[in-house]
Amino acid sequence: MYYRNANCAVVVYDITQSSSLEKARTWIRELQRQADPNIVITLCGNKTDLGARRQVSQEEAKKYADEEGLMWAETSAKSGEGVTEVFTAIGWSALALLLLVIYSIPPIAKKLPSIASPAVRSGMRAGPGARQSVDLNKQAITQDQTDNCSC
Repeated sequence: MYYRNANCAVVVYDITQSSSLEKARTWIRELQRQADPNIVITLCGNKTDLGARRQVSQEEAKKYADEEGLMWAETSAKSGEGVTEVFTAIGWSALALLLLVIYSIPPIAKKLPSIASPAVRSGMRAGPGARQSVDLNKQAITQDQTDNCSC
């Protein structure tokens, strides 16, 4: 894995193979140990198009991401579902961190918000007592709208 001077990283696991989440945890530990401390790390479950074969629950992956201060999302590389949203959210997060550094503003919170998968955005929640995150994909911008930040 090459990450020298990286501002962000996407660590992808296969939702149909629980062993892939364990491998992802290893890569994340490596990034946390060796990469820049301000790196934006996103844990991304792939193959949502194969949901019937799911072995890694959204709750398990999101809980791990929350504990480690990672962004989290699920996508389908095959259908493209969620891919644009992941990279858009990473870009905004990296820009926000850069601005904090430029203006010497201490971060308000250590953890970044998660990126909700389409199923979560449509109303499915992680369960009672689950922490609410900012949904970076909540509002699509049309040509007639201006980009108003909801931070």
